[in-house]
Amino acid sequence: MKKMTTRARVLTGGITLAAVGAGVFGAVAANAETAQAPAAVKVDEAKKNTAETSHLTIDAATRAAQATLDAAEQAGQHVSVAVVDRNGNTIVTLRGDGAGPQSYESAQRKAYTAVSWNAPTSELAKRLAQAPNLKDIPGTLFLGGGAPVQLKGAPIAGIGVAGAPSGDQDEQFAQAGVAELAK
Repeated sequence: MKKMTTRARVLTGGITLAAVGAGVFGAVAANAETAQAPAAVKVDEAKKNTAETSHLTIDAATRAAQATLDAAEQAGQHVSVAVVDRNGNTIVTLRGDGAGPQSYESAQRKAYTAVSWNAPTSELAKRLAQAPNLKDIPGTLFLGGGAPVQLKGAPIAGIGVAGAPSGDQDEQFAQAGVAELAK
């Protein structure tokens, strides 16, 4: 195998970085609805140096995850559930009895995807036809089963479910968790 020169490596790396950056920028720009900060983010208007965001409590995330798991168990399905915060960090995961080994990570990725785009992952999967590079963003999974949790229209968390025979069922169970938080 022929070694690449330093110049060739720098050029190749720069081109790759530009392509990935353009894809991410295009995906974000295509999804942006307004330039205003979401309702769940309060910017310090005087100094504009800080912002406050709303987050789920551990208790709320646990209740949502349990309601999701209960809905799946009532339907006879063995799933894993993940609840992530606005930044995509996992708050709670529950792996139901008999859930497949792949379901744990898939649930986390669906939750992350839902909160990142403030949309159910089933809707986002349909967008792949217009922007196929979305699937290349690390940590995402564009399959049904993820639902955002919103406060005043802004995403504050995501619930992801994996393990049912279809993404539609996974998403139905995730919506049970969202509904628990609306009580």
